[in-house]
Amino acid sequence: MKVYEGTVATCDASDSVCRFLVEDGGRIVWTGNELPERFVGAAREVLPDGHALIPSFADSHIHFASFALFHSGLDVRSARSIPEIQARLKEFATTNRQDIIVGFGASIHSVAERRLVSRAELDAACGDRPVFIVKYDGHACILNSRLIAMLPSHIRGLRGFHPDTGEMNQEAYFACTDFVTGRIPPMQVVRNMISAADSLVSSGICKIDDVSGVGFPKDLDVDLERWVARGTSSGLQMRIFFQTMDIGKVLRRRLPRIGGCFATALDGCFGSMDAALLQPYRNTDNRGVLFYEPAKVRDFCVRANRAGLQIQVHAIGDAAFEQAVDGIEAALRDTPRPDHRHGIIHACLPTMEGLRRCADLGIHLPLQPAFLEWELEPLEYITDILGDRAMLISPLKTMVEMGIHVSGGSDAPCTLPDAIAGMHAACNHYVPEQSLSVRQALRLFTIEGYRSTFDDVSRGSLEPGKFADMVVLDRNPLDTPPAEVKFMKVRKVILGGLEYRNRDSGPLLTLLKGILSRRPT
Repeated sequence: MKVYEGTVATCDASDSVCRFLVEDGGRIVWTGNELPERFVGAAREVLPDGHALIPSFADSHIHFASFALFHSGLDVRSARSIPEIQARLKEFATTNRQDIIVGFGASIHSVAERRLVSRAELDAACGDRPVFIVKYDGHACILNSRLIAMLPSHIRGLRGFHPDTGEMNQEAYFACTDFVTGRIPPMQVVRNMISAADSLVSSGICKIDDVSGVGFPKDLDVDLERWVARGTSSGLQMRIFFQTMDIGKVLRRRLPRIGGCFATALDGCFGSMDAALLQPYRNTDNRGVLFYEPAKVRDFCVRANRAGLQIQVHAIGDAAFEQAVDGIEAALRDTPRPDHRHGIIHACLPTMEGLRRCADLGIHLPLQPAFLEWELEPLEYITDILGDRAMLISPLKTMVEMGIHVSGGSDAPCTLPDAIAGMHAACNHYVPEQSLSVRQALRLFTIEGYRSTFDDVSRGSLEPGKFADMVVLDRNPLDTPPAEVKFMKVRKVILGGLEYRNRDSGPLLTLLKGILSRRPT
């Protein structure tokens, strides 16, 4: 048993703040401003002045396998020129001996040349080994000649296949990603995942909504993620959404969730100008791409809802958002469910009518506030391609005031899994009237993040009966001005009442423990 004394921000329904929290056996047994006599003799931890105890963070949209892969790969996000990308690639190739060099973060907005690195430039830097560099938004990639020569013939006929520049987008990008990830040795995948799990928990993120199912034979990544989540000592709570429209695959694994991006993405993204719009991109005839006919989306949602699965679909443009709302609404008309918590991921450019329907239907919105302060896709670019519609992106305040349940995620590896950065973006929206209060922003990454997968009954707020999964911050967020939120630091992570320390064993033992465990995923 331990008594914590200091500022305790509970994130309960009233957002109450108290002086004491008592943990016993990994659970919270009492909170309040006066300590009952029965707890007086317990071990006590007094928080340093100015520090605060809050619930652990949740990230309600992350590509865990991809984040784990790129976490151990070549990161070019901070490169400021194409020669710098080439230099980093050359240096990385001298120390990394994996069969395919995998990198992440190429952007036209962060380099002086204002264009993507090309196939020829990758060849010049590393022509003797296959190279796969994913664009910052996770919707395109650039390949060198060595890797293009390895691709199966069917990829060459797909939309988005551009061998001259090496850039692959739309269906060709997804197929190339499947090909590359399928060639990574499983034990390397597990090592990457163990390291990534430790990184997440160390930053205070103790529960993730993971979208999985990309390119591994027999969807091995889904199983590896489940086993790693159960087998690591990190205590990371992982809730898997299987990115497939094949409901049988999900039911055979007895998973309760389906959806995400890739196979359940309804459109592309702004970075590739293939997010699906009701009106064309500025100064063009291009309305982006809807990957599926409306009837197929409705049929998928109806079948998944009938099967009792929780559904999430990717929709960035307003046309895709409307299609997503239509599909979920059709499913709920067919088989009503009072507490389904179906969600539309991103919802970057929602329509007001669609938001009203979300509020009426109880559709959840897992958003990525960090997109609002994304130097790899800056506001200047969004304004250039959308015009005045850029001011309609992610209307957070409107959504919350309409009663829609909104949670915060990172879409990692697109943005870093950093709950504090996400909170800062949410309460400093570039449209000031759409900014959330710090209190509301904190809820996005705590109780609402746990609610997204029904975990709010046991985690996400500091209330008696819930697990003592907590974070100590170096300041009280509720007293922090919005402009200073980004300066908050995590000083300690407590899981089940114990301070987190990474004690992971090797990949084989982790897998064995995970296979034998019955922890939920």
